[in-house]
Amino acid sequence: MRKVFTTPEFRNQHDFISTLPERFERGEGTIIYNGRNQLREFTNNGVTMVVKAFCLPKFINRIVYGLLRSSKAQRSCEYAQMLLKHNIQTPAPIGYVTERNGLLFGRSYYVSMKSGFTHSFFDIVMPDFAERKKHLEAVAITTAQMHEHGFLHKDYSGGNILLTEMADGTVRVEIIDLNRIQFKSISLEEGCKNFERLPMNDDIIDIIAPAYAAIRNF
Repeated sequence: MRKVFTTPEFRNQHDFISTLPERFERGEGTIIYNGRNQLREFTNNGVTMVVKAFCLPKFINRIVYGLLRSSKAQRSCEYAQMLLKHNIQTPAPIGYVTERNGLLFGRSYYVSMKSGFTHSFFDIVMPDFAERKKHLEAVAITTAQMHEHGFLHKDYSGGNILLTEMADGTVRVEIIDLNRIQFKSISLEEGCKNFERLPMNDDIIDIIAPAYAAIRNF
């Protein structure tokens, strides 16, 4: 059994998205990451999208996802919609596909717009990065806004934070890889701990900490 969902803004992509499992089997699309999960880029009806194909879960999780829990693809889509409602940027969610064989869950695919942002957090921590302070402060502010709204990203690594500088000089931040977000009241200790997977030294902390604290009134 296959479940296909598209967000209202991208209903014209529904037929294309429904065929993604077959397209992956045929090797269509451009591979942009190939690891435990796989990312491929597709273009359809003028829309360039990134599809994340999640690996087949372990047997016990195939039962859990089949009966008790939403798939990673579905959570990614729903969480993206929630972040955007709170003005926290992420590539626009297009939809998802999940497959199930009886009680056993199969593969799932999350589809979003391709980000046009130019840098990741790994770029902006380099000492010679232009406007480094402004970019680091933007990450701190976005993180603080997420925490204020009760969003705790459990895979908050440098590759999941994207940035770009706009024509007016402001820096915008996008957060990606959303399937592991917890919803809770986030304390000072938990908020600071959420930065621990990011590459930092004392100079970076001296920039990020005050900007984060100001938003959260710490």
